[in-house]
Amino acid sequence: MTESAETRQDAPGPAGSGAAPRGAAPGAGSPERRTRGRKRLGYGEGREALLRAAVRVVGRRGLRHLTYRAVAEEAGVTHGLVVHHFGSRDALIEESLAHAIRVSLSSSLLEPGTGRPEDFVAGLTEMVEEDADGQAYQYELLLEARRRRELLPQVRELYDEYFEASRRELDRILPQGASPALNRVVFAALDGLVLHQLTGIADRADTEAGLAELRSLLRLLSEEPSTERD
Repeated sequence: MTESAETRQDAPGPAGSGAAPRGAAPGAGSPERRTRGRKRLGYGEGREALLRAAVRVVGRRGLRHLTYRAVAEEAGVTHGLVVHHFGSRDALIEESLAHAIRVSLSSSLLEPGTGRPEDFVAGLTEMVEEDADGQAYQYELLLEARRRRELLPQVRELYDEYFEASRRELDRILPQGASPALNRVVFAALDGLVLHQLTGIADRADTEAGLAELRSLLRLLSEEPSTERD
């Protein structure tokens, strides 16, 4: 459903406005019934709550289900509030992606800062379980950027930040430092492990086993004599 169609569907018609006759009990289409159960957002939290709801909608149902109505229902607010904050579906997509970038970078496990191979991405399996919608959202937008190239700069920004955090931690672990190619290989392995656990191709034990092997390889590399890497 397009935005214009969705907006028109929510607008009251001249004859079938959904208003209950005077004195009658509220019907399914009445304003009272429509707003019943909606929660009132605190000052300043409306936009953030809607962005979190958008991430959940996309993560659970896919990008094609991201509509004003779906976000409103997920957030427990009125349809009009979503329209007020974003104005267009494109704006909702772009701002929810920017929100996902902020959240992902603030909670990234790539950089514990210890320089110990055994601490590298500790807690990854728990993160996949606890933030499944957020992780699925990022993969949905990654694929969408292939079709909508205007999203590619933001998706690249997200992954560039991931790559940089991974490189910093690998430089702490490896005396010789990490080459860009090695960093990309390590991150690609992590990205694949997350995707496999998220989709059910692998389970938590498989992810933990893969991480153990990756950490063992990093430990071996950290023990090699220091040589310059290209």
